[in-house]
Amino acid sequence: MNAHASAGLRAAFILLMSGAAVPAFAQAGTTLPPQEQTTTGTPSSAPEVPGDAQRADSALAEQGARDETPRSNAGGLQEIVVTATKRETNLQRTPIAISVANAQALEDRSVQSLLDLGDGSIPGLRVATFEARQSAVTIGIRGIVPLDANQPAREQGVGVYLDGVYLGRQQGLGAALLDIERIEVLKGPQGTLFGRNTSGGAVSMVTKAPTGRFGLRGSIGAGNYGAVNGNVHVDLPAIGPFSFKFDAAADYRDGITRNPMPGQKDFGYYDRQGFQAKLRFRPSPSFTADFAYDAGKDKNTPFYSQLINFNPNGYPVGTLTGSLPSSQVRPLPPLVVIEGDKVQKVADIGVPQRPSVDKTRGASANLRWNVADWLELRSITAYRDVSVDQWDNVGGAHRPPVFSPNGLFSRYSLSYLEQNQYSQEFQAVGRIADQLDYVFGVYWFREKAFEEAATPSSLRWNADGTAYTVVDACTGSGGFGSLPGCRSIDRGSRVKSTSRAVFGQATWTPPGLEQLKLTVGGRYTADKKDGVLYLLNNQPSRCPPTSTTAPLCTLDLDTNRFNPLVTIAYEPTRSINLYAKYATGYRSGGASSRSVTYREFGPEDVKSYEVGAKTEWFDRRLRVNAAAYLMDRTGSQVDFSSVVSTGGTSTRNTLDTINAPGKTKIRGVEIDFIARVTDNLQLSGAYAYTYTKVPDTSDPQRPGSPRVPVFIVYTPRNVANGAIDYELPLNWNETKLRFHIDGNYNQATQSFAEYATKNDSSFVVNARLALADIALGNNQFTLAAWSRNLFNEQYIYRRDPSTSLPNPTTGAVNGITGEYANFGVPRTYGLELSVKL
Repeated sequence: MNAHASAGLRAAFILLMSGAAVPAFAQAGTTLPPQEQTTTGTPSSAPEVPGDAQRADSALAEQGARDETPRSNAGGLQEIVVTATKRETNLQRTPIAISVANAQALEDRSVQSLLDLGDGSIPGLRVATFEARQSAVTIGIRGIVPLDANQPAREQGVGVYLDGVYLGRQQGLGAALLDIERIEVLKGPQGTLFGRNTSGGAVSMVTKAPTGRFGLRGSIGAGNYGAVNGNVHVDLPAIGPFSFKFDAAADYRDGITRNPMPGQKDFGYYDRQGFQAKLRFRPSPSFTADFAYDAGKDKNTPFYSQLINFNPNGYPVGTLTGSLPSSQVRPLPPLVVIEGDKVQKVADIGVPQRPSVDKTRGASANLRWNVADWLELRSITAYRDVSVDQWDNVGGAHRPPVFSPNGLFSRYSLSYLEQNQYSQEFQAVGRIADQLDYVFGVYWFREKAFEEAATPSSLRWNADGTAYTVVDACTGSGGFGSLPGCRSIDRGSRVKSTSRAVFGQATWTPPGLEQLKLTVGGRYTADKKDGVLYLLNNQPSRCPPTSTTAPLCTLDLDTNRFNPLVTIAYEPTRSINLYAKYATGYRSGGASSRSVTYREFGPEDVKSYEVGAKTEWFDRRLRVNAAAYLMDRTGSQVDFSSVVSTGGTSTRNTLDTINAPGKTKIRGVEIDFIARVTDNLQLSGAYAYTYTKVPDTSDPQRPGSPRVPVFIVYTPRNVANGAIDYELPLNWNETKLRFHIDGNYNQATQSFAEYATKNDSSFVVNARLALADIALGNNQFTLAAWSRNLFNEQYIYRRDPSTSLPNPTTGAVNGITGEYANFGVPRTYGLELSVKL
């Protein structure tokens, strides 16, 4: 598509969205695209809750559902059932700010992993890579965004759950999604029912359960950048009380930036496979046992970190060769290319680049026994493990060290991590006299993890920067290399974490006042974390580091918290639900394994005050929902990072985490709407405003220096989106033409806590056109064309200014090159054929 055509289409889309969505923004705000409302809703074309989740699995669930009976649709918006309160409830009547993306919404956006939600399609939810790597995913909600949870002793601020099982590490979260029924995004502290490390919220992924009836679904597709993908889902007929289901998925894409070194992987490539098996045992209507096993393998390479400017602060430039005073910047070698406007199609420096390999496995048993009309007992037992063999040679000559004649460069960031976890949760859920709903439970979680990391150089310059050679992979970097067994280990650490909790929550409806509901809850949590930094710079660590006989650097952290919750909800009419909520949450402390002293930091605590309204109008053809919140966070965990020399041309990434003084202020407003304009046309939109202010904090890498401003990363002040969904019956074998388009705007924000430098703002458009439900005999086919980033928006999602600034500890500028950055994925598109037998 030429530039004029692209600009014209983009302008037409903006005008269309302005006409469709802006009036609603002005009156009542926006919402997520169909099925992704910030606090409610599903599209009219989708079932209320697909598969088995649409039916109550016990008498208790059926009893709860009676109170939430969907009203007659009559051409209006359908309702959706969620489990955010550990019970099946109507989302519109649940006093929690929730976004829900069901299977159709994910398909409309061609979402194959959580990383694909990084375009801002769910305002308030932030998803990004850690560094440039696809091996670890940074997830944040409402300004609770950990920069570097990619460590064994560091926790996330948003809990991620798979069928009720907490996933303890950032690593492995980029795996292929397997037959997702819906993703519930719970916003704000979820410290009562979901527990620790959910101070920002929770992302709950729910997969489809066995149906007990034969069914076969699948799809196959292809796209640009050599992409191919496919999935298959098989339900087998029930055998007595047993039902079986199997799912498999595979997603492949070549790199988006070519690596010119022969035989090496390109940048931005992935090759994901996943498998899932489920068994449901239901000997009676009162007892259900679900057993599941899943395994995934994700091979990937990082996105290219390209140099976008040189010496942006204008320091004096010296000579390329010879000695260089600390006050001068060395010019770039002639081979180095600066590209700041778009993704480089071909890297200027070819480097050795092996794919990282992420492996995940998990097994779970979910038991539910309806003891009586007023009591259901539940048990969730789970084991999971993840291993990540990380290979990241993404910077070439764009990262330190700067050029020196015949000097080493091209830092290869290597890491191997293993983690395993075991969890057990018991719940008692019920309803007493149609006036008291309750959930009580106990929870136990144990985790073990270790990591070893190395950063050898992989290339060597010639004398004048006009050529380079590949060094020996075992001995070429100061006697060491990148191969296992040849590495000089920068850091090696292991950690054991245990968490125990008792929780409860009850909702009371006063007699004769069914419009009013009062919810009170609390959770007591005790966390223990033991760790050791057993290697530092390929030697046993020493604390203090000035003593060669000092003991190893260790971590011994015990924390306990009580997190209360109070919610008042009032329904003046059946179509209006008002609520006010007070909740708290906390994130466990830990230690930075990237710190030379294994610096310990304490937990951070959040108090949240929220008011909201969920409303429906015009015979349920319009939903408008709004939430406003105020959060105060104490003990904010702030990262200070720098690349420091370890002698010669070797470097290491040093990161110290400390707790900021005082209160961090987080304020926000979230508004959404969804409108069923006609039986065939649906409009939706959403807007989120997030204000954050962290107190100035002392930089631990500059002792005695004044406090400096710090920032919350990946948290745009303003985020907005809109979507159009249109369905046209063709009166031919039940075939329909379905059209979806969504636009997602994100304001620029920081990607490092200690730098005010911002990434780019972005406006990303996704679209899908499908010839759906083509009936051939008893089978149905759908043929679709799709595109992500339809207008090929070129934007930086991660900008690193650390190599454009003086060394923070010495003030020297002779290590400066310029800013390097990672661009978002350019336009992708493809065709997909789906079948349902």
